[in-house]
Amino acid sequence: MEHLTIRRSSDADSEAIAHLYEDAQVYAQTLQLPFPSLASWKKRLSETPTTVYHLVAEIDGELVGSVVVEPLANLRRRHVGTIAIAVSGRRQRQGIGNALLMSVVDLADNWMNLLRLELNVFVDNEPAIALYKKHGFVVEGELAKYAYRNGRYVNVYQMARIKPEGV
Repeated sequence: MEHLTIRRSSDADSEAIAHLYEDAQVYAQTLQLPFPSLASWKKRLSETPTTVYHLVAEIDGELVGSVVVEPLANLRRRHVGTIAIAVSGRRQRQGIGNALLMSVVDLADNWMNLLRLELNVFVDNEPAIALYKKHGFVVEGELAKYAYRNGRYVNVYQMARIKPEGV
């Protein structure tokens, strides 16, 4: 693989992130809608709380992926973070999702003091499910008709990873 860099996003990434989410292979696997607004991404990035980590993956200056970990604010669930990840359709299955997930799990385990990571994934997204399982996530349940996608309601798996003892 070409040189891959993982770094924290900045306001300057808004156009590249909007472009990432214009990709049908990306928005179809997320809760994003087609035709994302550049203004909405500029606002989202400029207003990201300091407790939320939004990392991006770049190959030779091209933004090819994104992952967000957001700790929950509820006092009784501050040990939990939610994750959302996206990789450019033409760059999927090249190790980018793996690198992003490794980075965010390390951040959660070793720096953010998060015990539990949660995510939702469409039940038909087999490559993503396999990636999450590789990193210790397990299916905890299935949510029926969770989201409307491509003209029909689809289910998601609720997956979670508990930080292993000694990590």
